[in-house]
Amino acid sequence: MNAILIALIVLGGIGLLLAIVLFSAARAFKVEEDPRIGQVQAVLPGANCGGCGFPGCRGFAEACVKSDSLDGLRCPVGGDDVMKQVGIILDMVPAESKPKVAVLRCQGTCERRPRTNRYDSAPSCMIASALYGGETGCSYGCLGLGDCVKVCQFGALSIDPATGMPVVDEERCTSCGACVKACPKGLFELRFKGPKSRRIYVSCRNKDKGPVAKKACETACIGCSKCQKACEFEAITIENNLAYIDFNKCRMCRKCVEECPQGSIVELNFPPRKKKEEAAPATEPKVAEPQAAPVAEPKAAEPQAAPVAEPKAPAAE
Repeated sequence: MNAILIALIVLGGIGLLLAIVLFSAARAFKVEEDPRIGQVQAVLPGANCGGCGFPGCRGFAEACVKSDSLDGLRCPVGGDDVMKQVGIILDMVPAESKPKVAVLRCQGTCERRPRTNRYDSAPSCMIASALYGGETGCSYGCLGLGDCVKVCQFGALSIDPATGMPVVDEERCTSCGACVKACPKGLFELRFKGPKSRRIYVSCRNKDKGPVAKKACETACIGCSKCQKACEFEAITIENNLAYIDFNKCRMCRKCVEECPQGSIVELNFPPRKKKEEAAPATEPKVAEPQAAPVAEPKAAEPQAAPVAEPKAPAAE
């Protein structure tokens, strides 16, 4: 009985001693947290999507508090409204940024891309991309297995059953970038939403040479450079047989759309083009007809004076 009591006392003493050591260490190495971190985190949407470039909303809040300014810091889900609240809490002025939206750079529907085989395995774009190039002749195109749809937390993506391609809902898209990271082909891109949601971009990622790309897909970019020559603002570059439009330089003139022979350049939410009036045929200049010289009217004959009879000499008697 005494041995058990002694063991309990010894263990209790050791536990108490360790508790004192841990308490002292916690007090010595205590890190004071800025209360503003919690305040900033409270106004964030809490999506934890990582679109801001930080691991969740907590990481973004810490970055905002520790930064001297809010330049380069933006919550894509909350947008300008949330960033204004963050600026009020931190007494900073957030930089205004243009809203962005995700676009799919592929038009390879079932009609435009002939299918050469059929995939029969796990329904995952990541797995299919690791196994082979895809069901069509274009190894750069969309696989249509919906990895982008699965990672979108806002319901902004869906697969069109008619085309087998993802469709982006502009109203729901928050430009979080989850679809950009999920697509193994790199087909999604975040671009400026544009005034009145108008955008122009090359909807193709095929880097094969012209004849090969054209055979694989009817709307594939063939790198002909016609769009680049038509652009007056140097917004289009050609690299690896593929055209790209820089949305920072593009002025939405739409000349490149008219020049593209493949229809690879997409124009969204623009009004219909006005039909060009047919040029009127040039009229032949009228040749002045020679006018006849005026004919002088005959003058009326002047009345001649009657001859005066001369007096006759008297006859001799």
